[in-house]
Amino acid sequence: MKAKIHPQYVEATVTCACGNQFRTVSMKPELHVEVCAKCHPFFTGKQHLIDVQGRVERFNKRYGQKAEQPAASETAPSS
Repeated sequence: MKAKIHPQYVEATVTCACGNQFRTVSMKPELHVEVCAKCHPFFTGKQHLIDVQGRVERFNKRYGQKAEQPAASETAPSS
């Protein structure tokens, strides 16, 4: 390994916007984050899937009707 090219790691305190603090190792002694594992909706179980701009209805409107209609070959009289 080459000498003097690796960064110096120090013990760092990470502070979340919710007030949670924990210690880790980083190149900076203090880090500030907006979301941590204590307040993130995925980890707290409070995550809600949101239908943005009716995407589910739009999908069902486009592709759901095709499954409901009979195929053209089934309705055509056979000769």
